[in-house]
Amino acid sequence: MPESVDEMIDMAGAELKQLTRLLGLAGETAWDRLLEWLVDDYFRLDALGLENIPAEGPAVIVANHSGAWGLDAFILHKVLTRSVRRPMFVPAAPLTFRVPVIGSYARKAGGFPVNPMLGLEHLNAGELVGVFPEGIAGLEKPFRERYRLRPFSPGFALTALRSGAPVVPVSVIGAEEACPKIGEVPALARFFDLPYFPLTPLFPLPAKWRITVGEPIPAPEVPESFAARKAAARALCDEVQATVQAMVDRERPLVEPVFG
Repeated sequence: MPESVDEMIDMAGAELKQLTRLLGLAGETAWDRLLEWLVDDYFRLDALGLENIPAEGPAVIVANHSGAWGLDAFILHKVLTRSVRRPMFVPAAPLTFRVPVIGSYARKAGGFPVNPMLGLEHLNAGELVGVFPEGIAGLEKPFRERYRLRPFSPGFALTALRSGAPVVPVSVIGAEEACPKIGEVPALARFFDLPYFPLTPLFPLPAKWRITVGEPIPAPEVPESFAARKAAARALCDEVQATVQAMVDRERPLVEPVFG
């Protein structure tokens, strides 16, 4: 093949990569602006207790997970990082990083693949880590059981214990009404290799959102034995779940519901 043709192919390939990168950046910017609009105008979101997030030092931000597609994770991250002007790192399911634009946006915003340490390195560096201990189970709740928390995975509590970071409980109200789960389509879940495929409106409904940040819960001292550490982590996990559930129960009646 003539050298000139090879050069033309290389140039075309380089231009295609550049175009793909520019389109990706444009998509990420559009997604960020959409989140801003959702927070400020569409959801008319109220954020309370932001002063409870430490201005410096490590902390584990723990929130309830709700709504069919997990939009609450992006909304909470946008609200907290914009308000306290600190980065927050969030462990996310592998599925998040497979979605075009949203995956790259999440990675740049501080998302990282879920791992057993749940951001311990970030906490040891004095940073914020946000977790949703209900995991996918929090998104799979039927609408009639909305805001009834699923059991928390204790991994975050063990990480807080190891790092000595306080746990900051957060309640998120509005995600269930914005993205209600009407049903599931197992066949589509299998086809797209997803944990589940919910039936939900294509665009979030204009529900009122309310995010409330509670007072930090100090992590207990690290016990010497493995069994004692495990028990301490379980106790901290239970305390945090009970606190978040109580906050959800308290805040939910204060938000005008879209549905009865």
